[in-house]
Formats: sequence, C-alpha cells, structure tokens
Amino acid sequence: MPWVITRLCIDCLDTGCVSVCPVDCIYEPLEPGKDGLPNQLYINPEECIDCGACEPECPWQAIYEEPAVPGLFKDDIALNAKTVEASKRFRVKKYEEKPSPTPDEVADNKRKWGLDPDA
Repeated sequence: MPWVITRLCIDCLDTGCVSVCPVDCIYEPLEPGKDGLPNQLYINPEECIDCGACEPECPWQAIYEEPAVPGLFKDDIALNAKTVEASKRFRVKKYEEKPSPTPDEVADNKRKWGLDPDA
C-alpha cells in the first residue's frame, strides 16, 4: 500500500521525507500549477515500497498511508498517481535543508484545508 503526500504540502515542500526515502520515489512537478498540479511533493505509487520512512519526517504531517488519507484529501491519491501517468512532468526532488515549522504553523495549515489540527 503506497503512501500519499496530501495538499498539506502545498507551498511547504519540506524535503525531510526526501532525505529518508530509500528508493527516491518522491517527486516534484517541473511546472507547478500547470495541468492542475499544485506546488507540492508527490509519491510515485508504483515505486513506493511502503516502508513508511517518509511519514514521520514530514513536519507538516502531510503524508498518509493510502487507506488513512482523510476524506478531504482523497483527490490527492490521484494527484500522486500522476507521477506514473505523466512521468515526464516530474523529477525526483533533491534534499534541501529547511527550518521546521512551528506547531502553530502546522495547525494553521491544517485549518486552512479544513482539517481538525488535533485529529
């Protein structure tokens, strides 16, 4: 069962997940915003080995195992699958060190998307 990066990653693009992925299955769009691809990271479901190493490294709490993706973000499963369908529009993301968000920033980001920050 692959993991999914949800829209909680939009414009955050923390690469902690990239640094721990053993198979380099985390991608970024070459042209964010084009063809409905938000500026976020994506997991290629065919390359993901279900190790789960990425999930605890995401300071934005944007990564879910596919069956656990909140209802609000179910469309993000198909967005991640675009890395397979339209592979030429993506590249493997390189690790970039960034400061971690504060707990308040994470909670505000969840609220922005309609998710209960305490869930």
